[in-house]
Amino acid sequence: MGALRRHSWWAACVALACWALTVQAWDPDRLASSAARHGETAVQGVRALRQAVGTALGRDELTQLVAVNDFYNHRLAFREDADNWGQADYWASPLESLQRSQADCEDYAIAKYFTLVSMGVPHRKLRMVYVRVATAGLVLPHMVLTYYPSPEADPYVLDNLVGEVRRAGRRPDLSPVFSFNADGLWEGVGPVAVGGAGPAERLSRWRDVLVKARQDGFFQ
Repeated sequence: MGALRRHSWWAACVALACWALTVQAWDPDRLASSAARHGETAVQGVRALRQAVGTALGRDELTQLVAVNDFYNHRLAFREDADNWGQADYWASPLESLQRSQADCEDYAIAKYFTLVSMGVPHRKLRMVYVRVATAGLVLPHMVLTYYPSPEADPYVLDNLVGEVRRAGRRPDLSPVFSFNADGLWEGVGPVAVGGAGPAERLSRWRDVLVKARQDGFFQ
């Protein structure tokens, strides 16, 4: 994971720059209105989320990371997209996940990303990271969220598989493939730019989630 700190921008992701937004607190009125449209379970989820966020705001960064990580890990049950959405790969907004009370690994990471942004964390300090995780004798695709206190720091990893927020150096089970945020995308294991259709296809879903999260009031 540490290699992610030094990777170059992927030139094809320059178009994502238009989505790099000024960090502001979420819009509570718009968030409440959006939750109501999603349904009562989402309304209850947002109420619980605001309580968890309110308790953590103003405290040290690790406390905030743990609060957000714990909230979603406890609030959402893991379920594959095919069972939850009837699609092989669907990226849910935080409100969609709260309404279903279910998520797969991408959805956990997405919800944590936008909640931290709503708390004032800059996009540049957060990265969604596609990894390969070694578990039970298998190597499987997985997604986590990472938080960088500074560009050269060993990032913290927020994961639905391991409840404890740990530095990446303490997660030898994870091998990064590529990472991205609202500003761009990085190669996961070296300075070579990411190519091929796979990352671009995934980023189209990411752009869709950025739109939904903004419309729901997670940032302005």
